[in-house]
Amino acid sequence: MDRLKTYSKRPRLACEIMPGGVIAARAGEKVGRLDSFTSRRLAAGAVAPGLSAPNIHDGAALRTALRGALEAVGGKSRDVIIILPDSAIRVLLLDFETMPTSTAEIEPMIRFRLKKSLPFDVEQAAVSWEVRRDNGAVHVVAAVSPRSIIEEYERAFRDAGFTPGVVLPSSLAVLGMVEGERPTLLLKVDPSSIIIAAAQKKDLRLIRTLENPHGAAVTAGELAEAVLPSIVFFEDTFHARIEQVFVGGTVAVDQLGPLLQQHTGAEVHELAPAVTPDQNLSGEPLPPSSLAGIAGALLG
Repeated sequence: MDRLKTYSKRPRLACEIMPGGVIAARAGEKVGRLDSFTSRRLAAGAVAPGLSAPNIHDGAALRTALRGALEAVGGKSRDVIIILPDSAIRVLLLDFETMPTSTAEIEPMIRFRLKKSLPFDVEQAAVSWEVRRDNGAVHVVAAVSPRSIIEEYERAFRDAGFTPGVVLPSSLAVLGMVEGERPTLLLKVDPSSIIIAAAQKKDLRLIRTLENPHGAAVTAGELAEAVLPSIVFFEDTFHARIEQVFVGGTVAVDQLGPLLQQHTGAEVHELAPAVTPDQNLSGEPLPPSSLAGIAGALLG
């Protein structure tokens, strides 16, 4: 995985892989706008994301879906930002008192800290990170996954005729849509996981990945119950109240929003880019929130 940093020339194509299909988009010439997007479906079981390989069980089907979606939006472009399911990449926040500046010295420090936090061999993992220094403290956002899994997904793109560039978990991709100056909570739900993240002053303060045992049948009440402990932790730790909540993924904001607003008093919004039907090249309706990952990666 490439490190989590700002690229001088960001790819204009992004593609998110999900268990049920892929979504691809192209950034427009106008800043802050998608030019076009499309989707392709996958049969159940074709992709089963997780931290143990293999994740891809029908390579031919995935390759066909990737090629079809990316060729529809990509034109001559071949460089792609890859967005992977959160269950295939673990994201952690690490704090250090001091840290060197050279990559050669930073990497072993991060791998050492990750050893006891992960259910796989960190020495055989792909690790990306972003370092932020604040008032003498060092904060690190680290994304880590078994190298074999990252290579498996990258190979699928190469086999489809495209060049994988930046690799992001969906949770970090959607954060590109969140300004995060005010205390902000992000709740992203998919059939296998519940991602809870909080940001303040444009700095990621908290991120948690919970299992979603109820899948698509998870209720608004169950989600509210799952997220409230994280809100309490954030407010107690950082002495600030959550002022806005963004909800994305498979959950309906009209059901969950009133519950979260009742408990927190925060503004609740759907995490979705502004798009129009003419930008959708697939002909199949897509919930705007399903575009949050590719929009955040391309426009954030």
